[in-house]
Amino acid sequence: MSRPTLTIDQALTLLRQTPSRIAEITAALSHAQLHTCPAPDKWSANEVLAHLRSCADVWGDCMRVILAKNTPTIHVVNPRTWIESTNYLDQKFQLSLRAFTAQRTDLLAILEPLPRKSWSRKARITGAGSPLEWTVLIYATRLGVHERAHLKQFKRIAEALRKRQ
Repeated sequence: MSRPTLTIDQALTLLRQTPSRIAEITAALSHAQLHTCPAPDKWSANEVLAHLRSCADVWGDCMRVILAKNTPTIHVVNPRTWIESTNYLDQKFQLSLRAFTAQRTDLLAILEPLPRKSWSRKARITGAGSPLEWTVLIYATRLGVHERAHLKQFKRIAEALRKRQ
């Protein structure tokens, strides 16, 4: 699988922007709209946010483990499985967004002061086919690029719900 490669600064920029972009895109939506699916088989804004929180839990924890241990082995946890152990889907959108923002602030407090060489610290990733070697930068890139795609989803949801009014 090909992964986009970002610089450290690009990855940090994406990670910094996500919470405020979500807030900006969803600001005009009511509580009911944030919890409404825009179409059958489509996620609500709240469901997208719950998914992003789950990804941030899983991938953020991987970055923390890589930084805490020398070349750890990490068994893959699928964020779609992880979400089942949380109550994220049941939370009110604004409370969930505040929690996501706080979580992001905590992650950035770890990543922003990292020396450049720490971004290349590696882990051996198992449980998803052949073992992989991923770095802190790969995880940060993955998280930021993944969230960027979901920002587009938030926009589509907001537009669809506005058209219904």
